[in-house]
Amino acid sequence: MRKAIGVDLGGSHATAAIVQEDGKILSQHEQDITDRTFDAVMAALDNVIGAALKEAKSNDLVGIGIGSPGNIDPKTGAVLYSPNFEWESVPLGDRVRKRFNLPIFIANDARCATLGEYTFGTGKGTSNFVLITLGTGIGGGIVSGGHLLIGHRAGAGEIGHHQIRPTDGFVCGCGKIGCFEAQASGTGLLRHAFAVAASFPESTLLSKNPEKLGSKAIRRAAQAGDPHGAAAWKNFTADLALGAANIIAFVNPEVIALGGGVSTAGDFMLNAIGARVDELTVMVPKHTTKLVIAQLGNDAGQVGAATMAFRGGLTTQYGG
Repeated sequence: MRKAIGVDLGGSHATAAIVQEDGKILSQHEQDITDRTFDAVMAALDNVIGAALKEAKSNDLVGIGIGSPGNIDPKTGAVLYSPNFEWESVPLGDRVRKRFNLPIFIANDARCATLGEYTFGTGKGTSNFVLITLGTGIGGGIVSGGHLLIGHRAGAGEIGHHQIRPTDGFVCGCGKIGCFEAQASGTGLLRHAFAVAASFPESTLLSKNPEKLGSKAIRRAAQAGDPHGAAAWKNFTADLALGAANIIAFVNPEVIALGGGVSTAGDFMLNAIGARVDELTVMVPKHTTKLVIAQLGNDAGQVGAATMAFRGGLTTQYGG
């Protein structure tokens, strides 16, 4: 069976996997990223891709697919803009092609994850599907009529940057106020916890090393009945539900899958947003979009990037 290397480049790590054409991951190699300068990130990519190449037989490999944050030039693989890395017009594609003698395909990381989840996860068998990746930020991808939407300048699917609280929300990394990402990502949950902290003077949630507080700790506090954690979780899930309902209005999918690290909350998250999403769904029949937790988890990006290499581009169709 043919194999490809699928790479997921994130803000905190780079992971390269050897992936079979049926979506099965054979092995993974990961390196933390602490320096987000272009040269440092390239060094991390060299290491993880190099490790995967050593393990794989090169004659079995059809190519390397890389999912990177930001807006990507589909022809050259240049990263035109990435607020997470603070990159503008960096030649990612050229640098990787000079380093590795294999066909190279580069696209946005969230769109790669969408391709993976659509092909081998919760999107399988649907024609209209949306993936929302909930992590430090929010990424996403949209499949409409069986085709992954790319857009005029490869910008379709940036659902994290539609504004849901434009007058009273948090400032997003992109500079706008109240983006879906600013309100309903893991970072958004932290911001909600700080925003309501004054109402809970006896709360211990922020008492020890508040700068090290993570979204999982807030969610666990909410699950345990902690009033501070519950208030933050309530505001966070209200914003998540609002953004999800907007997406239903935009593209009317059969399934919205929630992926990324924050989605490990599972049913606790789905139960918190389901009824509110239905309340906010007005122009299509209620209950007709299914909300689920993504099946592939953190592997979706690698599987999708490898699938891109098998298909010769970021497409749900072979040869298309």
